[in-house]
Amino acid sequence: MDSGIRRGIDILKALALGAKAFLIGRPVLWVLGVDGENGVRHLLELLRHELDVAMALSGCAKIENIDASVICQFNE
Repeated sequence: MDSGIRRGIDILKALALGAKAFLIGRPVLWVLGVDGENGVRHLLELLRHELDVAMALSGCAKIENIDASVICQFNE
């Protein structure tokens, strides 16, 4: 997945839809400009924490457990 990652839930959705990798994109550049290496480190820690919470809320204990069933689909 090329960019578009802003929150941990975005990572969960990308993995659920079959992504093997993803790029974070602009947020890394924003925090790099504001706080350098420490900012990027903090951003990655936040994304990891948000992913952990999203996985817990969806019932996935491991990344390997994430599949399309965690995506809610609405029928119109």
